[in-house]
Amino acid sequence: MLWSAVTLWAQGQPANRRQAAADPAIERGRVQFAQSCAFCHGANANGTTHGPSLIRSAVVRHDENGNLIGQVIRDGRPDRGMPPVPLSADQVSDIVAFVKSRVAAADIRSANRGMQGSTDKLLTGNAEAGKAFFQGAGGCSTCHSPAGDLAGIARKYTADVLQARFLYPQQRRRTVTVTDAGGKQYTGDLVALTNYDVSIQDTGGWYHSWPLSSVKLDAKDSLAEHRALLNKYTDSDMHNVLAYLETLQ
Repeated sequence: MLWSAVTLWAQGQPANRRQAAADPAIERGRVQFAQSCAFCHGANANGTTHGPSLIRSAVVRHDENGNLIGQVIRDGRPDRGMPPVPLSADQVSDIVAFVKSRVAAADIRSANRGMQGSTDKLLTGNAEAGKAFFQGAGGCSTCHSPAGDLAGIARKYTADVLQARFLYPQQRRRTVTVTDAGGKQYTGDLVALTNYDVSIQDTGGWYHSWPLSSVKLDAKDSLAEHRALLNKYTDSDMHNVLAYLETLQ
């Protein structure tokens, strides 16, 4: 989807209508976006006085196949005045195609884009404000230390990768303890958890599975705080934290 939009812009063709001709999903997404999202985010996702631009949104730029955008659409951000929007999976997919086509078009219009240009767009925050958020409202310092696990992190990753890592850290397997009906406990890596069953791989490498209703499950999500922050970050918070992390050389 995205490549068709990029190709048309690169050829200098009139974008809005011909993108739709190349990819019907973009046109469907444009219509759905106008109905469901444009009041706050503008017809072209550039933002309005009611809502932010989506063009520079970290959520949009790090989305993969709608995994992040879809969550925001379905769950909303009530603390920021955005209600959940009841759309089907196909409608969400079309909106994702449209929004990403707008991002691609905006990037291509930017002169001398390149990697450094893209990085410059990210490094617009205030490092001191980011440090204050890190140590205060964000709660980051309860788990992370600039002199410990984050020492020299700015040397390890480019700005865009660093932003992606703190917003969406890599998912590790969760360690869980399952207590069966007889009171026996099993501890290991969580393999799968649904509304109906749970399965783990224990410390000896053995696979176990139970109906969820028949066991007691103790599972701690080490990334829960990161996911909770996604609904709290403002655009300024994200840029400020990145600016602060960039000082950790």
